[in-house]
Amino acid sequence: MNRIKLPVHVAFIMDGNGRWARRHFRPRSYGHRAGVQNMTKVCTHAFRLGVRIVTVYALSAENLSRPKEELDDLFELIRLYFGKKRDKLLEMQVKINVLGDISVLPPDVQADILSVAEETAGFTGGLFNICLNYGARQEIVRAVNAAVACGRFVDEESFKDLLSTAGVPDPDLIIRTGGEVRLSNFLLYQAAYSELYFSKRMWPEFSKRDLERAIENYSARDRRFGNIRRG
Repeated sequence: MNRIKLPVHVAFIMDGNGRWARRHFRPRSYGHRAGVQNMTKVCTHAFRLGVRIVTVYALSAENLSRPKEELDDLFELIRLYFGKKRDKLLEMQVKINVLGDISVLPPDVQADILSVAEETAGFTGGLFNICLNYGARQEIVRAVNAAVACGRFVDEESFKDLLSTAGVPDPDLIIRTGGEVRLSNFLLYQAAYSELYFSKRMWPEFSKRDLERAIENYSARDRRFGNIRRG
């Protein structure tokens, strides 16, 4: 992919874990485990290709309304990968940042997340944003309230500094798997000029080659950001 125009920032909506599990006659928790394993593989490949920032939609604010049994499985999965299997995250040699309100997660899970974020704070191989209990509308409302609390008006640049992605370039490419064609409350402000790529593959089966195809598709697009083509 030497001649490909690489995006600086790629974001993933990792959809289809539960449906993939049903296709294999397994419980949803099986699909979530496979999805996390694939997250590590695909995101590691993205960094190796030269992408500098990767953001994944791991747990939405709306996901917290799911049945308790499924939530317990999801919390256990977070506990596993930020705790017992944290080496898998550390091997990526990238700074890990968590976006979203983790205060509602079990205290030990919060501690594991914060520990990994602290341990990787000095890593320079890239930036890996993991969205947990994240919702874009909620993020925007919090930013507005922060501006109001300070008693000041904001412009686009100062407003961006109030978002959880402050200082991080907006995603160049957002990839959604699972066949759905929507953003589902993900990075709504930041996605204003992102290129969107939708794949029918369920997330656990989205491969390294699928990622390369998405980037190749992105590379062929003419990004004008509202301007006209010159020349």
